[in-house]
Amino acid sequence: MKECIFCKIASGDIPSKKVYEDVHAFAFLDAEPLNIGHTLIVPKKHFETIDEMSSKELANMSKAIEKVSKGVMKLSEGMNILQNNNKIAGQVVPHVHFHLVPRYSGDGHVPEWGRKHNITEDQSNEFLRKIKSFLK
Repeated sequence: MKECIFCKIASGDIPSKKVYEDVHAFAFLDAEPLNIGHTLIVPKKHFETIDEMSSKELANMSKAIEKVSKGVMKLSEGMNILQNNNKIAGQVVPHVHFHLVPRYSGDGHVPEWGRKHNITEDQSNEFLRKIKSFLK
């Protein structure tokens, strides 16, 4: 997509701190990192959300994530991998991207999401029934 900032970064039209590149994926340091070494991995082909990607395209991304995450893990004490879809979930740039966020002792980040909702057994079972119908 012509106006997508991540497409422009992956194509080299916008400079970045490139970490890794292969035929399918491009990894670079986040311009507004959560921690030292916060890396984004994007597919070179434009997709807004992960559900638009094929199994093959996801497998190609997984290879890049695997490769880069091994380096991140050697340079940190742990790592969060995040991938948001749509604005409601925190996606700021409408191009699929994976955040590899290195974690360090005392970095001030909470390691797990707070659980706010009391989900009932009935609600869980209803969701389970519905999602299984989509996966048949």
